[in-house]
Amino acid sequence: MKQQLESIQKKALEKLETIQELRELEDFRVAYLGKKGELTSILKGMGSLSPEERPVIGQLANEVRNALEAGIAAAKERLIKAAREEKIRQETLDVTMPGRARKLGKKHPITLVLDEIKEIFLGMGYEIAEGPEVELDYFNFEALNMPRNHPARDTQDTFYITEDVLLRTHTSPVQARYMKDHKPPIRIICPGRVYRSDAVDATHSPIFHQVEGLVVDKGVTMGDLVGTLQVFAKGVFGENTRIRLRPHHFNFTEPSAEVDVSCWGCGGTGCRICKGEGWIEILGAGMVHPNVLRAGGIDPDVYSGFAFGLGIDRIAMGKFGIDDMRLLFENDMRFLRQF
Repeated sequence: MKQQLESIQKKALEKLETIQELRELEDFRVAYLGKKGELTSILKGMGSLSPEERPVIGQLANEVRNALEAGIAAAKERLIKAAREEKIRQETLDVTMPGRARKLGKKHPITLVLDEIKEIFLGMGYEIAEGPEVELDYFNFEALNMPRNHPARDTQDTFYITEDVLLRTHTSPVQARYMKDHKPPIRIICPGRVYRSDAVDATHSPIFHQVEGLVVDKGVTMGDLVGTLQVFAKGVFGENTRIRLRPHHFNFTEPSAEVDVSCWGCGGTGCRICKGEGWIEILGAGMVHPNVLRAGGIDPDVYSGFAFGLGIDRIAMGKFGIDDMRLLFENDMRFLRQF
């Protein structure tokens, strides 16, 4: 039994030197010191020894156990230290290596133009108002002086969800809602996405973006509208930009006008951008119709106002020389990286 114990100690300590993982070390401990381990199995035979041999073998068995436990502790410390050093080695940064460039995004051309428009009107004291894109028929049409039989309600032009719910065709419903909840003076712009049942081509899309404006107060005149639009046009297209108003008809304004700006390509002399006319139409505007003021709970005998609306997408096309509206919605990075 003495030879067996000495043999177990020698073999076990040699094996400890070859263990490279903590899992293997635990298996080693169970194999030698566990309830069914080699050392335990030998000690179970001590009952067959003579009284003189038992103390000698017992002492030797304890020395072997202590040697194995010390060897296991030393091996565990060695493996933990090695694992820590390996982790440090793997996580070490080489500060001499060049860094990886982080790709930065850019604003979409529509966002660039919208931000510019917002800054112009915020500088004139306007507030930004927003509303739902899924709108009630009442706010989209009826509150804007477009009765039930108005052709704009045709399902060929408008995306209806139910008979009374639709995707808004303009951001004017935001103005109608705002007037119900706020009393004059009112000075707001309403940017947002709108929807119309248009076929997709180079100049049309069923989804596009608008900015509409509304001013309501005592004594507001057409002259105030013209001055506001002049400031806006110069801010977007340059200080030398001129505007002109042409009579038009909109149900929600009276009188109404189409507004042109002098061509940003030729300054008004005529070129391919303006098709030789020197002017480019950019928005519609007019004095708020009395029926629209009444629908908003505002007395038209006391207050007056003006409103205007413009398409952000087409201004972006003109400003950046884009000749196909579809490019604004296709998310082609080769195109978007240019801005």
